[in-house]
Amino acid sequence: MLLFGSSFSPFVRKVMVVAAEKGIDLPVQNVRIGDPNPDFRRASPFGKMPALADGDFSVSDSTAIVTYLEAKFPSPALLPADPADRARAIWFEEFADTMMSTIVFKCFFNRVVGPLFMKQPGNEALAVEGETKDLPPLLAYLEGVVPEPGQFLVGDSLTIADISVATIFVNYDHANCAVDRSQYPRTYAWVESIHARPSFAPIIEAERKILAGLR
Repeated sequence: MLLFGSSFSPFVRKVMVVAAEKGIDLPVQNVRIGDPNPDFRRASPFGKMPALADGDFSVSDSTAIVTYLEAKFPSPALLPADPADRARAIWFEEFADTMMSTIVFKCFFNRVVGPLFMKQPGNEALAVEGETKDLPPLLAYLEGVVPEPGQFLVGDSLTIADISVATIFVNYDHANCAVDRSQYPRTYAWVESIHARPSFAPIIEAERKILAGLR
């Protein structure tokens, strides 16, 4: 199996963490969005990351890839068996993939991807809009639903819900999103507990070192 993408994408990172939690050896081929790499484009016809190749099978989109890995490597389960819990886990994944990732585009792209990787000016006004207008309502929602540190969003074990939400916060941190964390103490304590897991921590540390060398 081979994963195409960059860990700086929250969606690629999500798949990497899932693989680590399941003990799957999943090498990552670094590509950019729209990369002409033919193997990547066979797996992702529209050039979006992440994409997965496993022998003759290939698929793109993080949710599709995670679903495939869950079926092929069912233990430990990252999708709950209980119908209500599974629905809640998918809700949190969708919440992260759609609503929370909006701020990733506004802040992370304009403060990191554009200026550091693409060597072009970012739109700081759009970044400020993301962190001051879009982000607070999402953090307020999470503050009311996240559990204590060491516990999980759904059930009594780690699920795709925890991974999907926590991976977005890595990009917020990389983009130096201006957040008064004292307003969301429960949220950030929980996020830190998920980021400290062996599946997350090495990826985050490697990304921080790369960014430190670019800044």
